[in-house]
Amino acid sequence: MSGLSGTVIAGHGRHYVVEADGRKLQCVTRQRKTNIAVGDVVNIKMTSDDQAVIESTAERKTLLYRSDQYKSKLLAANLTRLFIVVATEPGFADDLISRSLVAAEAAGIDAHLILNKTDVADLLPKARERLGTYTALGYPLHEVSARANPEHAVATLMPLLQGQSSIFIGQSGMGKSSLINLLVPDADIAVREISAALDTGKHTTTFTRLYALDGQSSIIDSPGFQEFGLYHLSEGMLERAFVEFTPYLGGCKFYNCRHLIEPQCAILAALEEGKIARFRHTLYGQLLHESAQTLY
Repeated sequence: MSGLSGTVIAGHGRHYVVEADGRKLQCVTRQRKTNIAVGDVVNIKMTSDDQAVIESTAERKTLLYRSDQYKSKLLAANLTRLFIVVATEPGFADDLISRSLVAAEAAGIDAHLILNKTDVADLLPKARERLGTYTALGYPLHEVSARANPEHAVATLMPLLQGQSSIFIGQSGMGKSSLINLLVPDADIAVREISAALDTGKHTTTFTRLYALDGQSSIIDSPGFQEFGLYHLSEGMLERAFVEFTPYLGGCKFYNCRHLIEPQCAILAALEEGKIARFRHTLYGQLLHESAQTLY
């Protein structure tokens, strides 16, 4: 029995769990250096009843990844939607939100924001005000409280997941795991199964994992992280990934304008007129600097 195809639902080192024909199979790769992400569709060859070798990876529709100066880290493949989970408390980082949005734009993935813990009423107005920067750019915002009103949270989010391959990302403490547990009732059981298959024991929170909601929908949970490096994005990719730059691209005096200090730059003019948020332009400059540092 060979020639099976399946979806990678978790990975740790060179070991992966692939769901194929309704079964969770322990898989390894032939090569030591792997380039496989959760969400990848792979062709596998069975080696025993519950084990297989990954022979090849199907072409990806999308790929989301982080990178620093030295290496890149694949987050997930074949995504159609990204949800950034923030909360009224603890405080969230605009830098992480903006970097996640830039990564989604560059990868061609639809991005949404989720504001959790809306029951913390005294902190809600400030959180909404800060998130207004992103809703003004056209990113949808969904307000929920996983703890105080779980039914409303499920009713709000479930329709957004239908027919999509989604990933939830966010800093630790935002309630991302609580939301996943609401949306995937047997998530804890699935985690134990995956953990056993990967032989990772208690390190279950350190890897990305995929849960199938139905035949057409899946949700990927990624570990909480505080930084989102984007060293892999080129200048051209970066300027297009800031959606508020779009109306002004092509309007600069110089065709190779970097939109930092150049004269007669349409984007700098829009910045001075208040049409572009200053912290977003500052991040753009920071990301340009990072992309010039890449060593790999």
